[in-house]
Amino acid sequence: MEATGGTALYVCSVLVILTVSTNAALSPDFIHVPLLRHHGIEGKPLLLSVETRFPMDQAEIQGTWSHTKPSGTRTTLVTFTKEATITDMMYRDHLLFKEPNVSLLIHQLSQDDEGDYHLSLNIEFHNKSGWVYNVERTVHVTVDVPVSTPVIDKNPTYAVIEDKANVTWTCSVEKGTRVMFQWLRDNVALGPTDRYHFSQDNSTLLISPVRKEDKGTYRCVANNAVTQSRRSRAMDLNVYYGPYNLEVNSVQGLRTGEVFTINPGELAFFECQADSNPPNSYVWISKSRNSTQVITEGPRLEVLSYRLAHAEEYMCRAFNNVTLKQDEAQFTLVVASLGTGKEKHTADSSSVSPLAAITVCSLFVIGCMLLFFLRRSCHPKRVLMSMYNRPLSEQKRPHRSGHEDATEDFGIYEFVSIPGKMESTQASCRSLARLESVQDMHTTIYDVIRHVPETPSHSLLK
Repeated sequence: MEATGGTALYVCSVLVILTVSTNAALSPDFIHVPLLRHHGIEGKPLLLSVETRFPMDQAEIQGTWSHTKPSGTRTTLVTFTKEATITDMMYRDHLLFKEPNVSLLIHQLSQDDEGDYHLSLNIEFHNKSGWVYNVERTVHVTVDVPVSTPVIDKNPTYAVIEDKANVTWTCSVEKGTRVMFQWLRDNVALGPTDRYHFSQDNSTLLISPVRKEDKGTYRCVANNAVTQSRRSRAMDLNVYYGPYNLEVNSVQGLRTGEVFTINPGELAFFECQADSNPPNSYVWISKSRNSTQVITEGPRLEVLSYRLAHAEEYMCRAFNNVTLKQDEAQFTLVVASLGTGKEKHTADSSSVSPLAAITVCSLFVIGCMLLFFLRRSCHPKRVLMSMYNRPLSEQKRPHRSGHEDATEDFGIYEFVSIPGKMESTQASCRSLARLESVQDMHTTIYDVIRHVPETPSHSLLK
């Protein structure tokens, strides 16, 4: 009988465990944890808040809070029921278990408090005796020290020459844990490139080699999970470079490519400019067929055109005394009369001046008026019409041979052909006005233009 009873008790225990596990798997969400990850500040309190979503007076609870350090060591901190709480003696002054919502308060955080905090809670409701629900939650806690203002350093501290030197920037903080660094140049964030190399935590920036575009103002930004971004003081990087983009310019004359043309007697000034740090030294050189000579130093050249016998070539040479680099720009100077056409050549498109336009329009109007009056006074059509309107007796008057009186025949004769009655365009005004006879429209007409004073004469028709 004892053996049989022991076997029966063992079987019942197994059935109870299976029932509890099954109900735990099917348990509803009886608790709520607002935050499963906390970023704590060293020396400050931290509350691991837990909200219960069931009536505490209608249930019995039993649970534990445990702490697992990053190293893997696990410690049970608190064991509790509704009636009693047992806190590990090692943490009695460091922790506070807050009934009835089963939250845990850490009074003053330290680096040892980092890790995972695990809550295991068993719930048995009065109206469901024998049914136990198990709920578990894990909260991750980090403990950080706020970041102090970062400080940057540059090596070397002096200005560097492009393509010949490297620069190392270092950013550090006096206080702070898990600090994240970022570098800015002229307030623009920098990232890795073929010349920009960062350390694993971005606290160091190596520029290798340094170039012109690296000059500017640098800052370091530091922050962590408990500190907003803090900026370091600004530090400038001075880079010696150049010369770049050498140009020769002048406000006088006309420029076409590398050829400058100026008027005779004109005084011309030329400026030589290049991008360089430090500023370049400039030399002007005159080039001829047989010789080359330095004519002046400095960025400005003055040329008197009347001293030029023919076109001459000039060269501006810029030299950087620090980088030991140089550049040259050549041009040809020609003396020629540009006249008033200078503006015409330099403008993008030619245009007629207002005075010229007015003059052309005026001449056109005057020409039209003269043509109009000429046609009114000398039009052949009107002359023929006036001739046909003469009296018939006058039209049929016999033609004089011209041999009766030589003095009356003296003069210049003009040949006029009238191909049609209304279409003649070759008869002169005087010839057609003095026609004395017309036999038909194809008759050849002769007229006498008198150029001597008229004398009394007898009529040829007596």
